[in-house]
Amino acid sequence: MAKGSGLGVRGVLLLALIAVVVLAATGVWNPFPRMWDWVDRSESLAQPQVAWQERVDGTPKSVTIAGDTVVVEQRTRVEARALATGGQLWERKADWAAVAGGDRDAVVVVGKLLVKGYEVLDPTTGVTRRRDDDAVAVWTYRNLLLDARCAQPTDCTLSAWDPRGTTPLWTAFLPGVGSGLFADNPGLRGTRRLTAKRIDEAAAGPEPAPPLLGFPVDGQVHVVDTANGSVLRNVQPGREERLSVVGGRLLRITARSQDGSCLFAISGVDPATGQEVWRRAGINLRTADNAGCAQREDPQGARNVLVGVGPDGREAVLDGYNGRLLWVGADGERLLAVDDRYAVARAADQRSVVARGLAGEQVLWTRPAGGKAGAALTPYAAVVVDEKPSRLIALDPRTGRELAVLRTSANALAVGPGGMVIGEGREIAYVRFGAAANGGTAPAPGGTAPANGGTAPGGSGPSPGVDDTCGPKRELCPERAGG
Repeated sequence: MAKGSGLGVRGVLLLALIAVVVLAATGVWNPFPRMWDWVDRSESLAQPQVAWQERVDGTPKSVTIAGDTVVVEQRTRVEARALATGGQLWERKADWAAVAGGDRDAVVVVGKLLVKGYEVLDPTTGVTRRRDDDAVAVWTYRNLLLDARCAQPTDCTLSAWDPRGTTPLWTAFLPGVGSGLFADNPGLRGTRRLTAKRIDEAAAGPEPAPPLLGFPVDGQVHVVDTANGSVLRNVQPGREERLSVVGGRLLRITARSQDGSCLFAISGVDPATGQEVWRRAGINLRTADNAGCAQREDPQGARNVLVGVGPDGREAVLDGYNGRLLWVGADGERLLAVDDRYAVARAADQRSVVARGLAGEQVLWTRPAGGKAGAALTPYAAVVVDEKPSRLIALDPRTGRELAVLRTSANALAVGPGGMVIGEGREIAYVRFGAAANGGTAPAPGGTAPANGGTAPGGSGPSPGVDDTCGPKRELCPERAGG
């Protein structure tokens, strides 16, 4: 047979490709969508299998569980997805977005950079519930929404709203809100949270509004009572001082250079009277750098507590209200996470993490973990991230009971009462508490075992009957105080 007398393999493949293109163009048969779906199919972010997994248009800036929805903030847009299925509910163009309210009254606040005003959206439908055209900054909390508008640079009004309210609860006047205070949740004088790799700093969602807030204005701190909007005090810090508002007190933090080191002192002041109510010396709140003891950072902590280092090098947790030591770590112990209720620390042996209650420092649970393990505390779960092997673990913060144990390299983005959202790149997924847990773990040597079993009755998350939202002195729930 003569050379080249047949079509050959290349010719056959070319004819087959032409036939497929013709069939697709005429609508008879089109395999390309299915082929692309197969190529673009995402691997599961975690094992055991997640409840759902979706790819969003851009890398998320923040993810928040808002009632029955998941709100995903991206660079130029915000979208909401159904918590049950992951299906998209709505999408809006926005430069920034934040969630206010709790599980039953959540709203989404959106706006544009360098443009006054904002909109309050329903998280399920995306419908605008309220619109503002004048505000320059917004602060979102679990029980409150604050905004600031300025007629002149030195004439501003601070207003408080119920998350779904249509009229202000109160207004207060401030001599400006500072040039750096704009868009959503600009920094106030409070505390910096402890952070951990692979756990988003805002994974807990909006916090309850603290009893007092400190607004930095022209070098001063204006202390505002969030219950009624009264401005209790305008304070100018001293040359060696940094001011912070924590736990219902104005803290004067002094760092003075002497003999080649920094000498620290903290005093808690009642803003209503200006009287000092407590003082401690020698606790380093990590507000100063090494250059002349200049304080450029807020103290570390959460809600009403502060984190510092004592003269002996051991970490400590202080009550911002009365200065009482709530927890003092052992030699070599490293604090990983803290809130008003609990402290989670890496043990000195670098082989376990230990959770203690701040009321009495009793050990609540211990579990094995590597020397690079991190942790975060949320109202619904303590999240522990471990390496080699890579794990994300959600635990009941009071008992240590496993809510979810995942083999994954993804990050924990948001934690809610029934599960958590994890993500990596543009992929996000939802993990229901209880679905991926194995029902408890063995205790670490010399430690305490977490409670065994599945989820709490009626759902997942912390044990029922425990109110973790009112603060240690119930100062955030005055209507139920003493009840």
